[in-house]
Amino acid sequence: MDLKTFSFEVDGDGVAHAVFDVPGRSMNTITADAVRDLIQLTGEISDNDAIVGAVISSGKPSGFCAGADLGEMGQGAGSSGKSDLSEAERKKAQFERGFSLNKVLRDLETCGKPVACALEGLALGGGFEIALACHYRAASKDNPKLQFGLPEAKVGLLPGAGGTQRLPRLIGVQPALEYILQGKSMKADKALALGVIDALVPGGETVAKAREWVLANPKAKAAWDKDGFKVPGGVVHRSPGAGQVATMANAMLMSKTYGNYPAQKNILSCIYEGIQLPIDAALRVETRYFINTQQSPESKAMIRSLFLSMQALGKGASRPQGVPKYELNKVAVIGAGLMGAGIAYVQAKAGIETVLVDVSVEGAEKGKDYSRRLVEKDIKRGRLTQEKGDALLARIHPTDSYDDFKGADLVVEAVFENPELKAKITKMAEAQISESAVMGSNTSTLPITGLAEASARPANFIGIHFFSPVERMGLVEIIMGEQTSQETLAKSIDYVLAIRKTPIVVNDSRGFYTSRCFGTYTQEGMQMLAEGIKPAIIENVGRQSGMPMGPLEVSDSVGLDTALKVGRQMAAAMDIDYDSNELGQMVAWIVEDKGRTGRKAGKGFYDYGPNGKPTQIWPDINSQIDVKVDECPPDLKEELIKRFLFRQVIEVARCFEEGVITDARDGDIGSILAWGFAPYSGGCCSYVDLMWGIKAFVEEADRLADKYGDRFRPNDMLRDMAAKGEGFYDRFAPAEMAAAA
Repeated sequence: MDLKTFSFEVDGDGVAHAVFDVPGRSMNTITADAVRDLIQLTGEISDNDAIVGAVISSGKPSGFCAGADLGEMGQGAGSSGKSDLSEAERKKAQFERGFSLNKVLRDLETCGKPVACALEGLALGGGFEIALACHYRAASKDNPKLQFGLPEAKVGLLPGAGGTQRLPRLIGVQPALEYILQGKSMKADKALALGVIDALVPGGETVAKAREWVLANPKAKAAWDKDGFKVPGGVVHRSPGAGQVATMANAMLMSKTYGNYPAQKNILSCIYEGIQLPIDAALRVETRYFINTQQSPESKAMIRSLFLSMQALGKGASRPQGVPKYELNKVAVIGAGLMGAGIAYVQAKAGIETVLVDVSVEGAEKGKDYSRRLVEKDIKRGRLTQEKGDALLARIHPTDSYDDFKGADLVVEAVFENPELKAKITKMAEAQISESAVMGSNTSTLPITGLAEASARPANFIGIHFFSPVERMGLVEIIMGEQTSQETLAKSIDYVLAIRKTPIVVNDSRGFYTSRCFGTYTQEGMQMLAEGIKPAIIENVGRQSGMPMGPLEVSDSVGLDTALKVGRQMAAAMDIDYDSNELGQMVAWIVEDKGRTGRKAGKGFYDYGPNGKPTQIWPDINSQIDVKVDECPPDLKEELIKRFLFRQVIEVARCFEEGVITDARDGDIGSILAWGFAPYSGGCCSYVDLMWGIKAFVEEADRLADKYGDRFRPNDMLRDMAAKGEGFYDRFAPAEMAAAA
């Protein structure tokens, strides 16, 4: 055998041992080479009479297998490999390629010899499906990183190597749906309780345990290949009773996804249809749904953004080359309010000594209390030991003295959005730090170049924009001022990666990228309100478009007083009279006349209960608007969805045209992680490239502009892209992709 990703040997008792070990990688993934190796291995195990059974394990200390190589999958999606095939031949070739792993795992499962899997660490996606195709699974009981699951739904795919068919037959349809639809993982004890794992043994003993089982069970079969098999939970094989669970699941799924995610819909159909068939027919059903899902624009977009781009940016793809890695031993945070307290927590959690500065020690201690509450909650939930929690808190040093952060490698100023105050803080901070330290400002709207005027070292001054709540939001927007150096950018990216966040890099402008574009969603919601569209329709359609909240609820969460203040500031900067605008008048009336500032006050567009959750849309809002639209037929819903999404994308395009943002990956990841732009689309750039196509998008945007106003009008850049047939990933390709081209 010519194996590239496995080693293979047979011991004196005839037990074969196949060790999965992809060269040059810290974790195994299923590549085309791995599939070819599995085909050879399965043939050898089946045909070699000297082999009595087999054990499959991993040669990686990190785990068994993380799943399919999505980079390789993304490159090959949609290709038939030949250009002269008929449609029927193309589909047949596509099916055979998609079915190849499914087929070899079924051949392994029915080879007539016992096959066991030894698991020392995680087994996810296709790696878990290999384990499920084995007759026995032994796992390490003392590896904290051990987890099993089928996370494909999280990146717009469905399990395509038997996962949708074997897991329900192993643990029952209803429990399996929970894990597959949500892409959830299970730990060792849960896997054992469900019957996913047959034995838990001390680390390093899994291969021996698996080998022992192989020798003791020469006639092993999968449960579903035995006579009289019944699906756990009482659903009889081939029985339409399986539909009862699927029907309820479908209703719940639609209430959460609004039909925007083909993967989840196809998973449900796949399980419902497959569970009523013999396993061999069911696996073919799975492959058809897998290919259908893989070819959808949503799947391609989600793989590209939520996996490939996230992975690249999370490894520092935007970091300037040639700058040594910046070691951060001590970081100062100025301002112990909600943002500063959250920043201090994530730094301390990442092992960085943190000085938390406020106007008084009491104020700084109050900021540290935020971390204390989070630590106590994690300890109660078993996510953190008392010892580690105490160590985390010990790394936060509350103070009112700037002298205490001498020697800090980086400073994050997180005080109120007031230029004069920030200028004062900058001067005080720079008096204490070295000339090589980075001075960062956590601002969401104030231009960095203007703030840097107070700095003695503007090359070291940069925007480091966090999102609230800091401990839950995974994005940090890094803003380059006109004089910010590439070295400072590299150091700032090192900082963001050190605290386990994803950085995007943008250039200076008022509102930068995320705050500027995010506001268009809420603005369009208020515009609809001013047009007389019923508030409940606006909110429901906002969520149906794929946004996490309706625009009015988002406005409440940000704070209507903040929206009013920022709106007036930005209008003044553009020489616009905000208060003469009907939308400005409405916000001013709600905030200043009615005292409704949003969720924090328990009242805004919504009324809120004691738990901070909305109870109803404020009834009196109708006294300020003339409701003209109180029903929403399907055609109106689609029109409103377009308005919400196109309005955001048009502003994103303006940011690209103005040079605020220059990398399509940053555009997509920023739009998803910062303000929740429809994740199924892959982000604003992929929404245009993959969901519409540039020419169709520009034509539709012109139609919307003619009907609703010039805020939808495509800019010159979009028209030029349409004329040339360029998408965002063509014109604003990542630097390394552009260089390769």
